[in-house]
Amino acid sequence: MKEVTVQEVQKLLAAKEPIALIDVREADELGSGKIPGVIHIPLGLLEFKLQDLSKDTPYIMVCRSGARSGRATQLLESHGYQATNMVGGMMNWDGTIE
Repeated sequence: MKEVTVQEVQKLLAAKEPIALIDVREADELGSGKIPGVIHIPLGLLEFKLQDLSKDTPYIMVCRSGARSGRATQLLESHGYQATNMVGGMMNWDGTIE
């Protein structure tokens, strides 16, 4: 499984790189803040939303600590999608939130 650090994601965003972030936390967890522009798909619904995603787009998966996003990364990879897990999750995020 591919992994990326919080700092690497922050650098990509600061450089205005075109990246697709998917936050797999539950809706009530988003109250603590989310990364601007993130796509929200709770982990339990991800398998049912695969048809809405493109296999040509590399996704960076986000959750609170990195565990659920790791499972999400594995799920996407098993279906032929390009996915990377953001290790440390939102617990380590010190960038912009909305």
